[in-house]
Amino acid sequence: MTVARLANAVLAAPPRLGRVRVVAVDGPSGAGKSTLAGLLVAELRHRGHRVALISTDHFATWDDPVSWWPRLAEGVLDPLGRGETGAYRKLDWTTGVPEPGELVSVAPPEVLVLEGVSSGRRSFRASLSVLCWVPGPAEPARLERAVQRDGEASRERLHEWQTFERGWFAVDLPATDLTPNGLVLSAQNGHEIDVP
Repeated sequence: MTVARLANAVLAAPPRLGRVRVVAVDGPSGAGKSTLAGLLVAELRHRGHRVALISTDHFATWDDPVSWWPRLAEGVLDPLGRGETGAYRKLDWTTGVPEPGELVSVAPPEVLVLEGVSSGRRSFRASLSVLCWVPGPAEPARLERAVQRDGEASRERLHEWQTFERGWFAVDLPATDLTPNGLVLSAQNGHEIDVP
């Protein structure tokens, strides 16, 4: 699927979080989610749409991979659903240890792109306009990509993260469950898959 076709599918989907269309770009670490999300945001902005991008990396830590969701929901998603501006405190990883960083304000956009592991979680799927699943290459290749991105010192933690996310996706987003709201977009190793 091309980014242009993905943007078309997003704009054709109805908003399900108040007036906001929410796109979750989900998949395992090192799959290419951030790259795809960035391209989608650029395409939508190029077309003149108001778009916000939030990464789960702004919330997740090694010790708290997914249970931080209430902070995102209460600070951003709930207010956006009411047409109000939301806010969250982004994690700062500059010291190598996550600490509270800058306060990020999120005005109601036309499209909110949530990017990262667990962004398409079952508990929020009814509010998604589009779930874009990015499986990426095989696990060893994804590990090497993530190590290149985060540094060799993170290899052991990234391996542990892969083990966690394997279990998370098996329960929260099994392959047989990839049909939220009747629209799922996915690309396996660059091959296009038609939008149902």
